[in-house]
Amino acid sequence: MDLRPRVLLVEDDRQLGPLVVELLASDFEVTLAADGREGLRLATGQDWEALVVDRGLPHVDGVDLVKALRSRGIATPVLMLTALGTVPDKVEGLDAGADDYLVKPFDADELTARIRAMTRTYAPPGPERLAIGSWELDPGTRILSSPYGHRVELSGAEATLLTVLAREPERVHSRTELLAVAFDAGDTPGVVDTYVHYLRKKTDKSVIRTVHGIGYQLGGLE
Repeated sequence: MDLRPRVLLVEDDRQLGPLVVELLASDFEVTLAADGREGLRLATGQDWEALVVDRGLPHVDGVDLVKALRSRGIATPVLMLTALGTVPDKVEGLDAGADDYLVKPFDADELTARIRAMTRTYAPPGPERLAIGSWELDPGTRILSSPYGHRVELSGAEATLLTVLAREPERVHSRTELLAVAFDAGDTPGVVDTYVHYLRKKTDKSVIRTVHGIGYQLGGLE
């Protein structure tokens, strides 16, 4: 069993990304996401001890990525790693919700020390349970359970989509927003409709509400 803290690195530079993974490998178990959309999907779908986020990312900018995480109640420590080093740049990153800010080029030992400092004081949350009407979703196991003992096992994409909706039950999410956080880069908005159909088929059509002209919102199950 790997006991190293799990770190998600979101970096689109094809040379720097693998290099940072290699630099951190002795202290951390590092997963690399090559763009902001993939980084947001992984950051919202799994538990991490720390995130290292480049600022200038394709699809979803690093600052917007951090804002999206904080708006969803995800408190995982974030170190923003970027070439933008002016005071206003740093203030914007920290105000977005980043815990630390390191400017490129950086010293490998300093990067490692800063991540160690963040993970030292962060306690990951316990198992999460999300209410879907009278049912309960465990995002970790991807099991949706009724109060009467009935259990539905979801696929990874189904669980991620339903988790995003359940964390903000009052919010109507557009297809574009759901595509960015729940699916792979290169997918089209139509994949959101497909997985809404899958979830309704596995459970009930009331599990997700269609808000015509806007998108989808969490429904409920009895």
